[in-house]
This record gives sequence, C-alpha cells and structure tokens, in this order.
Amino acid sequence: MISKLLTVMLCLFSEKSNAVTDKQIRSCISKLITFEEELGRDALREQKKFPDTTLPMLWILTPTASKAKLSRFGGRLDDNWGNGVYFSPEIYHTAIVVIHQLPENLDTLWLRILGKGGCQKKAIDELESLTPDNPIRKTTLSLLYNFQKNLSALQEKDSGDQEVIMRLAPLYQQDRELAFREGKQEGKQEGKQEGKQEGKQEERRKLVENLLINRFGSLDKPLTAIIEPIIALPSEEFIPLLLNLSKEELISRFQQ
Repeated sequence: MISKLLTVMLCLFSEKSNAVTDKQIRSCISKLITFEEELGRDALREQKKFPDTTLPMLWILTPTASKAKLSRFGGRLDDNWGNGVYFSPEIYHTAIVVIHQLPENLDTLWLRILGKGGCQKKAIDELESLTPDNPIRKTTLSLLYNFQKNLSALQEKDSGDQEVIMRLAPLYQQDRELAFREGKQEGKQEGKQEGKQEGKQEERRKLVENLLINRFGSLDKPLTAIIEPIIALPSEEFIPLLLNLSKEELISRFQQ
C-alpha cells in the first residue's frame, strides 16, 4: 500500500518540482551515501554496530519520469505498493515516486498535491471537498504545511508554487481555527477561553512567519516588526497580501 510512505520511521525525502534528471538522481544517492558514512562514524564513536539494514530509505518525489529514465535507474514496481513507486536494486535503498502515476485515492492525496498541473489541481480540489473535521484533511494539511515550511528556504518558487500556497494557506488556517473552536467548546474551566485565544494568535503568527520566510527566505528585523499588525487582520485579508506584495510594499503598508 502506498500509505506505507507515511509510516516509514527512518527515511530521507528529496522532492523535485519538475521531472527529476539523471544528475539529480545521482546527487540524491550521493547524499544518501554521505549520510550513511556519518551514521557509521557516529556508531564507531559510540562503539555500536551499524548494520546495513538501519540505513534510511531514500524517496525521490518527482511529478513525472520517462520509462527510459526509470529503466536506467533500475526501477521496478512492487505489488505491495501499487503504481507509481519504483524501487531500485535493494543495495541502493532508493525509490522514485512518480506522482502523476499514483492511484487517485485518499492514501496518495498529500503526495499528489506535490505534483504539477492538472494532477495537483485535482488533488487540491479533493482536499477542499473534504469536511473540515475529516481526519484525512487535517493530517494532509499538517503534513503539507510542515513539508512546505521545511523546503521553503531551499528552492525557488514559480507562479505555480505561489498558487498552491495561496490555495492551501486558507485551508490550513480554517483547520487551525476549527481546532481552537472545538477546544473552546470543550474547555469549561475558568481561564481556558483566554488560553485558547492566545493559542490561536500564536498559530496565526506562525502562519505569517512561514509565509514571509517562504517569500523572502528569512525574517529580518523590518519583516519581524510588521508581524503583529499583519496578524491583526483576518486571514482572508492578510494571506493575499503576503503572497502578492513585495517586501518593500509590505513594510510600507504595515510599518507602525
């Protein structure tokens, strides 16, 4: 089952926004080997054994991949995993996940959102159609939010990336607000409402911080200074501003 990807305890992911190249595949495998050497040195210092079975699995995520490329890589389908997941010979501890070939079901939803074009759009439509309290929607939004946050400082984003962020950010904010409303209803003791409100503000602050980092690479002093006035606005107002205004325009608009 493809959902096994969500339960691998020790693994490395490498996501490519465009079709992966041969050079990128070799580079990813090289990084895995470097990581293996680091683990081996750590084990030696601690006087522990480092069996080959403890080496992490490398998952290379790509929107598409040609049959020729998969053949050069030695990729083979596994009946236990289904379409779209191609495993290299076992010695390499590597698999290529071809997102546009994955079966269209809830197990693959968050991965298909990492695809491109129509595949990605359809997956986001599926996510939006789920009810706000659907556990798959909650888990998918959390996975995507953290995945995007971890990668935001490492890659350039094109107009397609910005569109995806614009569509997902309000969904994530709705999910957070629903969680706080539920917590507010459950909490009856004195002071709980104030605590929930503080938690909600903290979530909004984190959302703004991550969107700013996503756009501009880091939070410098001028950007940090405008976070508080930004989170005072409703999310449906500040999200489009953060995604479309330049750094100078944002500072000028919200500078106190």
